[in-house]
Amino acid sequence: MLPIVVALMATVVLLVWMGFFMMGSLPLLVLSHDTPLDSRFIRGLFNVYYVAVVLTAGAAALSYAWCGRPFFAVGMGFIAGLAFALRRWLIIPRMDVLRQTIPATVTSIARFRKLHIAGMVLNVMQLGTVAWALTRLGL
Repeated sequence: MLPIVVALMATVVLLVWMGFFMMGSLPLLVLSHDTPLDSRFIRGLFNVYYVAVVLTAGAAALSYAWCGRPFFAVGMGFIAGLAFALRRWLIIPRMDVLRQTIPATVTSIARFRKLHIAGMVLNVMQLGTVAWALTRLGL
């Protein structure tokens, strides 16, 4: 009984992080993204989000493996791996490169905004995937 409770608690925490980020990053689209402070704050929010998702999805994956649910363990492992890859190689490094050129060029502001939107879309897709798996595949 304990393994499934731990797995479900980790899943709930993961869903809370994903929902919080989705609701918290949406209003930030109103920012003009033209100052280093705006870009630093958004980059920091994405960084915290990815670290939280990696940790909670990793804990959920281990918990699901512990209670004998390999499909859910692999799925949560995929979510953790995707968040790790986005943080390490895709979203955060690109934000760092664009942040250095933001006050100087208008194209970098547009690219940073597009990267912000792309990160949000990926988050919604992850959230939808986890919610769909929980409702359709059941525990």
